[in-house]
Amino acid sequence: MTYLSKALMIAAALGLAACTSGDRFGAGSGADGYGAGAGANAGIVPGSANDPQSPAYFNQTIGDRVLFLVDQSSLTPEAQATLDAQAGWLMTNSDYLAVIEGHADEQGTREYNIALGARRANATMEYLISKGVAPNRLKIISYGKERPVEICSEESCYAKNRRAVTVISMGLGS
Repeated sequence: MTYLSKALMIAAALGLAACTSGDRFGAGSGADGYGAGAGANAGIVPGSANDPQSPAYFNQTIGDRVLFLVDQSSLTPEAQATLDAQAGWLMTNSDYLAVIEGHADEQGTREYNIALGARRANATMEYLISKGVAPNRLKIISYGKERPVEICSEESCYAKNRRAVTVISMGLGS
């Protein structure tokens, strides 16, 4: 056997040896030592999108935004369903605060869109409060048309910019 063959055989043997029992560090410890793969929290990485207590989960699974119709600040049934889920998450995760950002599309004046964004943020906040979220955990801000997610002069872009976004942050007392 050549030197290269021996080196490859040793590397292969070491690679296979690393694939021993996943529970080699003790019962329920998992390969990472944090209990991954064990019990009710199997595979949950704290702070990740699969951790139901994380802002990433809120953003990706619950949904951090609701959309509005042209020149409207009333909540659609789809928006209410999203806000119901947001309220449930906020009630379960009481250490978090939320800032609700109101946005508008590029149509209209700056002043009009700031006011419209404020009405959208306020409608969102009032709905969350009506579902039991404490008012002192919620704040609103309006950006009007100043922070678009899409920039183009087409309805498909306008529709994405007519929104209220709930931004989650950790409370001071936590």
